[in-house]
Amino acid sequence: MMKNLTRAAILGLAMTTGLVSIAEAQGVLTIGRREDSSTFDPIATAQNIDFWVFSNVFDVLVRVDNAGQKLLPGLAESWDVSDDALTYTFHLRDAKFSDGTPVTSEDVAYSLTRIRDSELSLWSDSYKIIKDMQTPDAATLVVTLDGPSAPFLSTLAMPGASIISKAAMESMGEEAFAEKPVGSGAFTVDEWRRGDRVILKKNPNYWDAANVSLDGVEWISMPDDNTRMLAVQAGELDAAIYVPFSRVAELKQDANLTVVVDPSTREDHLLMNQEHAPLDNVKVREAIDYAIDKAAIVDTVTFGIGEVANSYIPKGALYHSDDNGARGFDPEKAKALLAEAAAGEISLDYVVNAGNEVDEQIAILLQQQLGNVGITLNLQKMDPSQTWDMLINGEYDLSVMYWTNDILDPDQKTTFVLGHDVNMNYMTRYQNDEVKQLVADARLEMDPAKREAMYAQIQKLAKADVHWIDLYYSPYISVTRKGVENFGQNPLGRFFLEETKKTY
Repeated sequence: MMKNLTRAAILGLAMTTGLVSIAEAQGVLTIGRREDSSTFDPIATAQNIDFWVFSNVFDVLVRVDNAGQKLLPGLAESWDVSDDALTYTFHLRDAKFSDGTPVTSEDVAYSLTRIRDSELSLWSDSYKIIKDMQTPDAATLVVTLDGPSAPFLSTLAMPGASIISKAAMESMGEEAFAEKPVGSGAFTVDEWRRGDRVILKKNPNYWDAANVSLDGVEWISMPDDNTRMLAVQAGELDAAIYVPFSRVAELKQDANLTVVVDPSTREDHLLMNQEHAPLDNVKVREAIDYAIDKAAIVDTVTFGIGEVANSYIPKGALYHSDDNGARGFDPEKAKALLAEAAAGEISLDYVVNAGNEVDEQIAILLQQQLGNVGITLNLQKMDPSQTWDMLINGEYDLSVMYWTNDILDPDQKTTFVLGHDVNMNYMTRYQNDEVKQLVADARLEMDPAKREAMYAQIQKLAKADVHWIDLYYSPYISVTRKGVENFGQNPLGRFFLEETKKTY
């Protein structure tokens, strides 16, 4: 999913001196991250910083394995699919919510209805395929679809489709639930100190609680990359995520630390607000694409760790195509296209996440590269707590963002960035009715070969339109103190903290 923006408070170095006292208890893992959470309502966010936390607070019907390659039972121990692929029958395991009440088929139906129908849902389009749900007993859910859906099972593993307690949501109300939810995962929210940290405690009612080692987890918001790395080096944090590429070699030399590099589906890209002239002109967007030296960004910003991206579907993911018309670095071609566009002097506002070392470095490079073809970039360094709302409101011209897949199937990201859904094609306001129809059709196509061809065409059309500019793919990089075991992410970004151990 997208996504590095939520409400956050800038915390200075002085704050790190108080980190240890809060988590002195044995078995409490402290993790430094850039941003604070924005919500614990699963349907109301599309941000990694939320999904990665509440994947261990809530459970889903179907899970993705640690390798990010196949689906496994979650709250559903098993399921049956009818021959016509229209009816799915899920058999629930004996599980409880964090308040001790049982997880029932009624709760599952309620959760899926919310993500499909609620005005709060950012994911409704992916679940409109659900026609009907029946609960013949507390442990059985029967889902009927409007038509065959190739990605349907995969969508049930998406964190936004987490199963919540119907009774708790209805008694607490959506606002209160989003602050301190009743979950079904390995941990429960004990306290959320906005702008500071989310404090999780082991959930004794979790169906696999006997195999959870940690007593708790604290996700601590430290937006400044340098501050966060210093804190883990000083032993004031057990782990930190979003390790800057520039620090990897140094941290690997520290005998007290372990640098964890995990395969990912992360792609960084440049968003362009196509409602703003001259970005509504495809020739201008093409020119910007040709003007950007992606290889230089990989070398300079990622220290060679990343790889130039050529499609919104990352390499190694289902239906990625290299044959999509990706543009190389050609500043002379960029100048020629700008002359054809007759757009005159171009000055664009580029929103940058302050404190994010990589974002700031990319901004400087792009300012230089686009300046070489006559495009002026006005860099607007903003607190990450502000930038997301700016994108939603269209108060930007350009901004670098990133996405990691949340399901195995490409439908989720494709719908979000090209399917003309409620997210305005990832805030780019891009429009192409042919692409929109292909996205919808590919979701229903059950023949893998035909579906692959459809995604190949989608990638070609999107690239021709310059819906955004693909920059680079990169792994997840985190760092832990020695003695932290089984800490890391699968390619979809999920931390399996129910398997993590702290031996000191």
